[in-house]
Amino acid sequence: MIHCSSLGKTALLIAMAEGNETDDYVSLAREKGFDVVTGKVGSMDVQKIIAAVETAAKRQGLTDDSYRSQHALYHAILDALQGLGRGPLQLGNILRTVGLRFAIVKGPRTLEDLDDLWIAVSMYGMIGAPIKGHEHEVCGLGINHL
Repeated sequence: MIHCSSLGKTALLIAMAEGNETDDYVSLAREKGFDVVTGKVGSMDVQKIIAAVETAAKRQGLTDDSYRSQHALYHAILDALQGLGRGPLQLGNILRTVGLRFAIVKGPRTLEDLDDLWIAVSMYGMIGAPIKGHEHEVCGLGINHL
């Protein structure tokens, strides 16, 4: 099994894992001291993707109502979306849709640097025209300091 040694690597492994692998990676990450939330979202609307990730983080207690917490998560989401879209993400207005798995991981940047708290958002899935068979894989990662 691959080790979850850093925040970003952990987030990406969890988002890209399939089936029971996901639970294994989440358990391993939690053993290492990371807080983890996973979810899925599919949409032609960037706002819905952002809302799905923010809602999952809030419901599971990874973020609170503080500006700092919400702001850090928002920018991590935007960075992950930039990776998906190879720049500013446009979906519905250019007839593109995504189906994504996402992971939100909160903890130290690395297991050797336990003093700082960071949040990472990773996304993995498919992007393309809203026609079956006209899509390809994408992934994105955003990390922000809390």
